[in-house]
Amino acid sequence: MSDTVLKQQLAERFREVNGDHPMTEADDAYVSAQFVCLEELCAAHGRDGDAVRRLMLGQRLPLPGYLRSDGAEMVPADLFALADVAGGVDQLEAWFTAHWADPLTGKAEWNAYLSGQYVCLHAVTPATIQRKDCLTTRIGASANEPDAGSAQWAEQLHALIDELDALEPAFTAYDRLRFDGPTSRDTCITALRVRFPRP
Repeated sequence: MSDTVLKQQLAERFREVNGDHPMTEADDAYVSAQFVCLEELCAAHGRDGDAVRRLMLGQRLPLPGYLRSDGAEMVPADLFALADVAGGVDQLEAWFTAHWADPLTGKAEWNAYLSGQYVCLHAVTPATIQRKDCLTTRIGASANEPDAGSAQWAEQLHALIDELDALEPAFTAYDRLRFDGPTSRDTCITALRVRFPRP
């Protein structure tokens, strides 16, 4: 199968998952600063780009995080890191899902990982995924806590927000289109810093 055909298949799969939304110049600039071209990453790691595309299409490695407007497949610089830690692509799914006690949750997180949509984290690992889930849950529930509004409560809330802030990138307008609304940064960081200013 030719390089062009595999690229086309990967682009089609990407749009099935993310919808068909335009990338603006600002989106392209953001993505180019945060991610790397698949071809460049493969060249740097001595990997064959088509072989990696086949792994993505075969649901053994994540899809690209973005397709730039010029068609470049943009991936995180650490795309191969988890497979390396797991002992190879063949072991990756079992290694990844084992981080969750509930097999159904592990499988759901694996599918989310394969979608390439974990662009909400600087580093995508089971530990950072779990920590982000914990932080967003705690931040979301904070307004209903008995001591909400107290100085100690505000201090604890901002510590959680700051930790989430460190885990998450800025996002771009394209993300709000594909996720059909505000991002976790919008709701759990920006909005709450406005609603509950730091003491």
